[in-house]
Amino acid sequence: MNATDRGRDGACRPAPLLRIENLTVRYGLATAVRDISLTLDRGEALALLGVNGSGKSTLARAVSGLVPAAGGRIMFDGRDITRWQPHRVRRAGLIYLPEGRGIFPDLTVVENLRLACAMIRSRPERAAAAERALELFPALRARSRSQAAMLSGGERQMLSLARALTTSPKLVIADEMSLGLAPKMVDAVFEAMALMRDREATIILIEQFADRALRFAGQCALLQRGRLSWHGAAQMATSEVIAGYLGAGPAEPPGPPRQARGGAGPPSGDRPQSAAGAEPA
Repeated sequence: MNATDRGRDGACRPAPLLRIENLTVRYGLATAVRDISLTLDRGEALALLGVNGSGKSTLARAVSGLVPAAGGRIMFDGRDITRWQPHRVRRAGLIYLPEGRGIFPDLTVVENLRLACAMIRSRPERAAAAERALELFPALRARSRSQAAMLSGGERQMLSLARALTTSPKLVIADEMSLGLAPKMVDAVFEAMALMRDREATIILIEQFADRALRFAGQCALLQRGRLSWHGAAQMATSEVIAGYLGAGPAEPPGPPRQARGGAGPPSGDRPQSAAGAEPA
């Protein structure tokens, strides 16, 4: 794909960083994701919402190369990555942070950060990148020599985010990073993701706190039974739309939604439909 797309008026505009075209994912005869199409521009944040089993994590894993696509195409940064292996996707700048924390529990905090910097060729630059991550997360500096397995759930999520920040990713997919955390730790996780956004990272946020995700993101996509049910500006996702798929809505919905234009075993929470109907980060 060229670096630019030509719009309806003939003018050229930057191509989206991520373009998902008619993506379908199957586990055996069961379909987990069906005919989903989405685009995400550089620097944007997308809240990907839906009930358990709606296909959110399957979509994230397919984009990351962790599960194969049965149909459709995934374009990232101008390249077709549909058949790429996960390590190649990661090296291209697309990082998936799974619910399972995405760290190496037997390594110390510092060793986790240094391993995340392995693609940086210069040893001084690797050390500097790890040091910057510790500056951003003072709680991790205090535990820098501790094994990751000894960290609290919130500290592990911080370490996962810190690892991602060391590599200056182009796109981060954060899958339920706040799951099971105390409110203060949830705040810390969102602050870290805001820092990524401020550093021009593009973010896909899969999140249990729908109202908070909508305040964070500019775009929202709702999945239902593996299909794209609604897609539009996050501020246009009304309480009626959210309640219809999640059972809860944002506190102050500002306006009506616009209609969607759409089109290994399953991860936890994604139970595929019937056929009839990492790497650590």
